[in-house]
Amino acid sequence: MRVSVSMYSLNPTIKKENWSVLDFLEYAKRISSDGVELLDMYWRNKDDKFKEIKQVKAALKEHNLAVSAYDITNNFVKQSSEERMEEVEKVKEGIKVAKQLGTNIIRVFAGDLRNGITYQSGKEWIVDCLKQCAVIAEEKEIYLAIENHGLLAGKSEQIEEIIERVNSSYVKATFDTGNFLLVNEMPREAFDRLKEKIVHVHFKDFREKHPNESVKGFQSTEGVGLIGTIPGDGQVDLSYIVDGLKGVHYDGWLSIEYEGIEDAKHATTEAVNRLMTLVN
Repeated sequence: MRVSVSMYSLNPTIKKENWSVLDFLEYAKRISSDGVELLDMYWRNKDDKFKEIKQVKAALKEHNLAVSAYDITNNFVKQSSEERMEEVEKVKEGIKVAKQLGTNIIRVFAGDLRNGITYQSGKEWIVDCLKQCAVIAEEKEIYLAIENHGLLAGKSEQIEEIIERVNSSYVKATFDTGNFLLVNEMPREAFDRLKEKIVHVHFKDFREKHPNESVKGFQSTEGVGLIGTIPGDGQVDLSYIVDGLKGVHYDGWLSIEYEGIEDAKHATTEAVNRLMTLVN
């Protein structure tokens, strides 16, 4: 297993210091990460991203970094077929970018909780859209790795159902260790359900918000306040998951995705160091 860092871990720094993807790659090299996870939201010119991608590929080679995954910010839970087709096209475009970047994994979402739409009412849209995307993914041999993200399809049983209904060897899971806490599911139990379907891992952790704490955090579906932490300082049993991945002979990437309130550069560096110790 190799350790990666998601560019999203540095989101506060990216905004504050106006980082480009190239700036992020220099940081990843400094902290001795094996690879990087890149996102569609960070291209400077989204209408002409391939010129920037050429520069990024050169920097990846210079820094001896691999791309663990390319992340698409999609949402298949849209009420009109035209809107859903736009989301499908985002994923198809992402497959082209992933090929350029040399990764065979695209992180995708299912959809967001909105306008009274539930998982039950939206899952047919999700499955149908993923089936369309899977046709191209299979042709290009790119995995579509569904993240347990948000409150609509964040439970392991929902991710399992979607994967099984799409029924493609190229539609699997991005296992986000922390996000299960947002839907009041323990990461250990979620791992036991999904462990054979994982092709990408986000290492993230949360702790419960203290009663008098005024900082902004997250809220679970049962109203529990959560604050992002450096992995190992929260509620996620990281050793259980790493040992479990070894047990199923997982040989893919473990990618840090920090979403806490500490300095992002310091916290992400510490997270990478801790994960490398766990893996080794």
